[in-house]
Amino acid sequence: MSLQDYNKKRDFKVTGEPKGSQSKNKSRKPLFVIQKHDATNLHYDFRLEIDNTLKSWSIPKGPSTNPEIKRMAIPTEDHPKEYANFEGVIPKKQYGGGTVMIWDKGTFRSMNKNKDNEAVDLKAAYEKGAIDIYLEGEKIYGGYSLIKMKSGQMKGNWLLIKKDDDKADARRNPVSTENKSVVSGRSMEEIAAEEQ
Repeated sequence: MSLQDYNKKRDFKVTGEPKGSQSKNKSRKPLFVIQKHDATNLHYDFRLEIDNTLKSWSIPKGPSTNPEIKRMAIPTEDHPKEYANFEGVIPKKQYGGGTVMIWDKGTFRSMNKNKDNEAVDLKAAYEKGAIDIYLEGEKIYGGYSLIKMKSGQMKGNWLLIKKDDDKADARRNPVSTENKSVVSGRSMEEIAAEEQ
């Protein structure tokens, strides 16, 4: 999937979503964003900056902080890096129409290693279908794995799994308890009302 897929699905004269650019910024850590998105169904969009775009997955139940819980992560089209700053309402007749909240945002570092314990490029890990990252967000932090399923009915989809590290917490459920934007402090209802 590429930014061409993203651009083809949107009318930028109607939607406030960013068109984006291919400009590179190597001077900082890569970013991640989790956007709560009330479109056809309420879900969470998980986006990682890889190879100068935001690789994206739809996570129907949102991320978990419990290592025993595996969350389905359905791949979607790449988004421009500028999308990490998008919060608002996509018009109803547009692709993905509905309210978008920046639920969590931060940076991450790759934890990908080969069998000789040498660092593996993040793009190569993505293409292989096995990504290990350490998230440094406001709500979600610590180690996570994204694993692409290679067989069965769910082939092509991914799983998002919290690593069993010192940031794991089976008692915490931020998807249910932390319902405000990390950027604006607004709820989904407030965003929808203010953006009309």
